[in-house]
Amino acid sequence: MMGFMKFHKLFIWIVFLLSLSSCYSQFTPADSYSIDCGSPTNTSVGNRVFLSDNLASSYLTTQQNVLVDTSANSIPQSEYSQLYRTARIFSQTSSYSFKINQPGRHWIRLFFYPFSASNYDLKTAKFSVSTRDHSLLSDYSTVNSTVKEYSVNVTDSELEITFTPSGGSFAFLNGLEVVSVPDPLIADEAASVTPPTNFRGLLTQALETVARVNMGGPTVTSRNDSLWRSWVPDRGYLKNPSLASNVSKVDSVRYPKGGATEDDAPRSVYGTAARMASDGDPKSNFNVTWEFPVDRGFRYMIRLHFCDIVSDALNELYFNVYVQESNVLPDFDLSIKVGGLALAYYQDFVTQSLNTDTIKISIGPSNVNNALPNAILNGVEIMKMNNSDGSLSGGDIPASSKHSKSKVGLIVGVVVGLIVAVVLIVVLFFVHKRRKEERLNQSKIWIPLSTNGISQTMGSKYSNGTTISAGSNFNYRCPFAAIQEATNNFDESWVIGIGGFGKVYKGVLSDGTKVAVKRGNPKSQQGLAEFQTEIEMLSQFRHRHLVSLIGYCDEKSEMILIYEYMENGTLKSHLYGSNYPSMSWKQRLEICIGAARGLHYLHTGYSKAVIHRDVKSANILLDENLMAKVADFGLSKTGPEIDQTHVSTAVKGSFGYLDPEYFRRQQLTEKSDVYSFGVVLFEVLCARPVIDPSLPREKVNLAEWAMKWQKSGQLEQIIDVTLKGKIRPDSLRKFGETAEKCLSDFGVDRPSMGDVLWNLEYVLQLQEAVLPNDPDENSTNVIGELSPQIHDFHTGGEENTNTGIGQFEMSSGDDISGVSMSKVFSQLVKSEGR
Repeated sequence: MMGFMKFHKLFIWIVFLLSLSSCYSQFTPADSYSIDCGSPTNTSVGNRVFLSDNLASSYLTTQQNVLVDTSANSIPQSEYSQLYRTARIFSQTSSYSFKINQPGRHWIRLFFYPFSASNYDLKTAKFSVSTRDHSLLSDYSTVNSTVKEYSVNVTDSELEITFTPSGGSFAFLNGLEVVSVPDPLIADEAASVTPPTNFRGLLTQALETVARVNMGGPTVTSRNDSLWRSWVPDRGYLKNPSLASNVSKVDSVRYPKGGATEDDAPRSVYGTAARMASDGDPKSNFNVTWEFPVDRGFRYMIRLHFCDIVSDALNELYFNVYVQESNVLPDFDLSIKVGGLALAYYQDFVTQSLNTDTIKISIGPSNVNNALPNAILNGVEIMKMNNSDGSLSGGDIPASSKHSKSKVGLIVGVVVGLIVAVVLIVVLFFVHKRRKEERLNQSKIWIPLSTNGISQTMGSKYSNGTTISAGSNFNYRCPFAAIQEATNNFDESWVIGIGGFGKVYKGVLSDGTKVAVKRGNPKSQQGLAEFQTEIEMLSQFRHRHLVSLIGYCDEKSEMILIYEYMENGTLKSHLYGSNYPSMSWKQRLEICIGAARGLHYLHTGYSKAVIHRDVKSANILLDENLMAKVADFGLSKTGPEIDQTHVSTAVKGSFGYLDPEYFRRQQLTEKSDVYSFGVVLFEVLCARPVIDPSLPREKVNLAEWAMKWQKSGQLEQIIDVTLKGKIRPDSLRKFGETAEKCLSDFGVDRPSMGDVLWNLEYVLQLQEAVLPNDPDENSTNVIGELSPQIHDFHTGGEENTNTGIGQFEMSSGDDISGVSMSKVFSQLVKSEGR
């Protein structure tokens, strides 16, 4: 009997442990460092151990060893009280250096409690904290216990955190954590608070936690969160607490398959909510509002957590959600989003750069279906995003310190203001004078770019005709009135596309020429920099496989670009998502070849390469003959100098096409375009989106999915159904090999665009090769011997003087794309490409 009782107790204990473990994520961080700074022994905080300072000293790059401790009586009571007993002092610049086993997003948590001990009063400390890429704190000081939490994308094999004392002061630290973050926790894209475009690029952003709040519930400590985060109650942020009531049903929370997980927020957050205190009154009409203090001049990512634990049936709860003054979720119905009640759900938003000190989040009733007035919110996370300098520092000086400096600041402000006012008056006088002179000496002209690389003269009803100066972008300007006329005053029925920059309209000039007019949206994430880059790039380039810029307009704060009209739209629209008829394999190959020629010209046509940086099927346009032209140069960047291997730059591009090496190292080369083009090749073959979240997990990312089939030698299993049985095996094999090489993990292993072009031409020849007794025999396509001069083709816009082409005659202003490639390859005999 005794044995049975022991077994019964053991069984209950095992069941309890299993149920406990099921409450937490299965995520195991690849990197996990926790240090109790200044402590001679290890310290336990919840279910994790912080190493003693002695054991962690190997992570420090300084031999300085100043440790202090304090009386237990003075320590504020919190879950981190044990860490606040001791601290490490830095009187000179010092760094912690951690080996990173798996690059990607990592938490950095800094623990501060400014106590007084021996020769140091930590409240007087003033210092900065930074990584190699980001400034986390600048001239920071504090009078309270504080936890600073950051989420930083680490691309190197080592993370270095540096503490720099300000002036003659010193730095201190009570505790430090560096822990891997699950990859799915932060997606690359989020909805913009000010539509219509979404924000992309979150993966590369450093984030600082500003607020993490459990609406309608108590504090959730780090030991009850799978990622060791702390959630505070919302009462302190409510603008009018009497308008909200709390509800709690933690046991009813469920996590949907493929949706939110416990890594996103624990049940104790989703299981509590703040709701409208309407008491069932059908006439209730008010919003519940929370206000969060923030630093001006930064963007913020806002994650809103929802779980309908108040409804008795589906489609019963409709409400509005506001961020600042924008209704970001109008007539929101959770049951439609998740398909059930008590299912966890969250949505991310990104603000514009703020010029206010607060972020307001509100929920309120909706009038849809005469629903009873109610609204809920379960949790909020607000993250500051790094600015263009990679900095997160701002607003770190305590209020008391700010107040003591206010008088000095006021005096300085008045003096500076007077100086600025005088300078501004002088500048405005000269600007006015210069504009007056320009109006007297110049007429309002619109001179389109030459389409053949040669200066030309063109007249219109807006000018008498002026010769184009190749270096004068000013002369490409078009009057706003002319663009209004060409687009029927920007008639919405003439819209042919919407992109990150703005809407694209079809237009007709006064001489009957069709054009595409791209009008910048002031609220777009893209702006002046992309506008200028597009003009600068396209005013230099002349190539039959690059879309030509005809003109631009910057009047009345407008940013408008005018291009040649491409009758057949984007390559993407011909592959999926529209009613275009399916293209043949030959047509697809010719389009890929044309795009490759355009990109090869960008990479090699000038003294310095030009890297497109946004190669995708939506940026490959087709004319009336389905000839491909590469478009959209707003993100393009000049390549490295001759003595350099790369350009270091912030990561930009489109999700799904982005070179992983560029993403990890933020080092851009022409091979980044090659990787993106490799994704396009698989997109052309499979006729499906590069990212499709509706598919099973292994199929979501086209590049990863296609590479698995390619490496297993079964690529024919996933090709577009309309191509089944229509691609010759050798042609498909060589095409797959070419795409696979483009998608190599490292740029040095990828081919150049010239090599890609060569291989695609070869793929086309294999498709059209004449075989014995071939019913499709075509006497014009004979495979013979490859000419050894094939690599010596000319790509510039000048007259060809290269004798390597020999018999091929080329006209001035053209490139080898003007030569029939069937002639070039008419000597081809081998079945292997280089």
